[in-house]
Amino acid sequence: MEIDFDKLGGLVPAIVQDARTKNVLMLGFMNREAYDKTVATGKVTFWSRSRNCLWTKGETSGNYLNLVEVRNDCDKDTLLVKAIPDGPTCHTGTDTCWGEDNSANPLLFLTELQDFIEKRHEEMPEGSYTTSLFRKGINRIAQKVGEEALETVIEATNGSNDKMVYEASDLLYHLIVMLTEKGLRIEDVAGELQKRHDPEWDKKRRMEKSKEAK
Repeated sequence: MEIDFDKLGGLVPAIVQDARTKNVLMLGFMNREAYDKTVATGKVTFWSRSRNCLWTKGETSGNYLNLVEVRNDCDKDTLLVKAIPDGPTCHTGTDTCWGEDNSANPLLFLTELQDFIEKRHEEMPEGSYTTSLFRKGINRIAQKVGEEALETVIEATNGSNDKMVYEASDLLYHLIVMLTEKGLRIEDVAGELQKRHDPEWDKKRRMEKSKEAK
């Protein structure tokens, strides 16, 4: 990776982002030596401007930042460091250096879940329920989506909230399996909903249908 260390006198800003939650954890500075040590050890290392030496985050507290990926920006002078923290990032004990909570948005797990299901689709390991669904084909998968939808409706009308959430989870899982089988993503569904959120969406839709009719 080409990094322009000369622009700021041998240092580049390194923005650290939690690879799982996508939250920004801290900002530090790296020189070439700190960058090389980060890549070599897998522990995010900075150049301490106050102490004038290398500093591996967590070497005292044990709250290491475990490297996942480093990306350079368009000007090659700012790094985005994706890492998984072992504990609080800030020396004050907070999750981030801005005092923010680093909890993951559960909605992000849907992307992670589909990534896992796509891997199952690619590798088809024995003993996996997901594999068995893919082997039975789209008709059986679609049938399961219908069955889980019905069970969700039953719990919504005659059951408890806990059971409804349980059945809705089954429904969503089988829906993602069906999307994967069709070469689609849950993000495609989210994108469609986002389009519909536009106040002008219904008007545009009617215009499109009118053109199709002609």
